[in-house]
Amino acid sequence: MPAITADTLTLPRIAAATPSQTQRPVRSITTGPRGYEGEGFPVVRAFAGVSARDLDPFIHMDQMGEIDYEPGEPRGTDWHPHRGFETVTYMIDGRFAHQDSHGGGGLITDGATQWMTAGSGILHIETPPAELVERGGLFHGIQLWVNLPRADKFATPRYQSIEGDEVTLLSSDDGGALLRVIAGDIDGRGGPGATHTPITLAHTTIQPGARLDIPWNRDFNALVYVLSGRGAVGPVSHPVEQGQLAVLGPGDRITVAAQANQDSNRPALEVLLLGGRPIREPVFQYGPFVMNSKSEVVQAFEDFQAGRFGAVPPDALMPHRPSAS
Repeated sequence: MPAITADTLTLPRIAAATPSQTQRPVRSITTGPRGYEGEGFPVVRAFAGVSARDLDPFIHMDQMGEIDYEPGEPRGTDWHPHRGFETVTYMIDGRFAHQDSHGGGGLITDGATQWMTAGSGILHIETPPAELVERGGLFHGIQLWVNLPRADKFATPRYQSIEGDEVTLLSSDDGGALLRVIAGDIDGRGGPGATHTPITLAHTTIQPGARLDIPWNRDFNALVYVLSGRGAVGPVSHPVEQGQLAVLGPGDRITVAAQANQDSNRPALEVLLLGGRPIREPVFQYGPFVMNSKSEVVQAFEDFQAGRFGAVPPDALMPHRPSAS
């Protein structure tokens, strides 16, 4: 990790803080529990124990892996429905195949992002490709659920494929950190992801002993999730490590620093930066549906059972089972 790298000395630099700007303080730090998703792939439940109000407009996030699979071990999901939100799958290392009932799909690999707007209803599958199942290999990624406001709950489903070389690359003011802006903007430079809900999503690598200090929209919430390594967040340097989420309070800038000493297999601090404009609407979630009320979730189940989310294509991608030895 990471899959997409660059020489920070050649990239646009983020402007240093001005005297009028304030750092966002840390409001809470939580550690995500480990679990399993789909057909049995390991995840860290990154948002567990955090209030919905602090997360808004985000609903759910899993860190998938990081794991080096043996042959026959990789697992994914089978076909399943969604309505009322967007799924964002960011692959740091490895490969994941996607297909949906509205014609979207492809292979997500090494630094690429799949952005699927479920909107009014969609069926999809995410599964490791056959060669990964047969041979094993490294698998590491993130799946994030972004809520849609009431006005967009029934938007037409949409699929975006963002390749790793399409993200916007930036450097910290001292060159010690690399940022990959996937969606939204940082310091006036925008990422390629098109969103219904205004958000910023970026993956950053901070070298040992280096410090990242970036501007952040005051109207957005701010979350810092540690993918790997050890460091500190905020104006009083709250310590954080792999699998922890920091929720930040109000302010103009986010600061994250990497410890000078990192583990040999974790050479730098890797963090995901997330924020968005809160929707502040009622949320009723049940399984794969995120709506505003219980009655709307019941309707989603009825529409799914009636086939209104589209159909599994005749040439559908299916979970690959390893060959018998």
